[in-house]
Amino acid sequence: MPSVRDIRRRIRSVDNTGKVTNAMSLIAASKMRRAQNAVLQGRPYAEKILDVIAHLAAQPTDDVSASQPLLQVRPVSNIAVLVISPDRGLCGGMHANLNRRVGQFILDQEAPVQAIAVGRKGRDFMVRSGSDLRAVFTDLGETPQLLDTIAISQLLIDAYSEEQADEVYLAYTRFNSTLSQTPVVARLLPITPSELSGPQRVGYYYEPDNLTVLRNLLPRFVEMEVYHALLESIASEQSARMVAMRNATDNAKQLSEDLTLVMNKLRQESITNELLDLIGGMAVLEG
Repeated sequence: MPSVRDIRRRIRSVDNTGKVTNAMSLIAASKMRRAQNAVLQGRPYAEKILDVIAHLAAQPTDDVSASQPLLQVRPVSNIAVLVISPDRGLCGGMHANLNRRVGQFILDQEAPVQAIAVGRKGRDFMVRSGSDLRAVFTDLGETPQLLDTIAISQLLIDAYSEEQADEVYLAYTRFNSTLSQTPVVARLLPITPSELSGPQRVGYYYEPDNLTVLRNLLPRFVEMEVYHALLESIASEQSARMVAMRNATDNAKQLSEDLTLVMNKLRQESITNELLDLIGGMAVLEG
């Protein structure tokens, strides 16, 4: 049975842990707001780029896919997947859910899969699972810029253009809300423009010409998709960390209250035993 001193020491330790997790929760909340704003502001731009690509690809010109490597669809003999994960833990089950989703995706593919990891958690999972890990990018920070992801995007573009991979996928955690984040594996290459109806095909003139604009826009689309996926992952990470640390703080508070109750019971039991000893001694003396 632990003594009152041991329980008091444990209560102090739990209270200190609760203070740390509460501070981490507040820090994550402040970072989460910035990350959420970046994600919400970037989504319309990413969607509009895809609309412009669809309009360009639908224009009455020669075979567009034949002249644009990033639009070409070919038989799949090799697959590449870019896994965007956190560098740090303490964010609940976010990275575990993403790793599970990526692992299932790799098992479902008939063609061999090569991985490119962004973040230490994804890298560690790929190493443990024995996957074909081609490149690793870490320490991009919590407020990355588009220029920080250009090397990653160019690696994907080169791999697809040089036929090292016949399909390229993005794996990341999509931010839905503060309490909801969803692991996603979405195809990035080849780019598939949406189908446009007759009235949607006309109305714009592009200079110098449609194919030139499309050729320059496709790499920008890949860069934007990679950058936006990274922003989604950061927003999800900060949201998950805030919730996890808030739950840890609540658990520490509850544990401290339970230990305080046990300590009070032990003190009451000790005082009762001392009173019984005094009463017993007085009874002996009077007898």
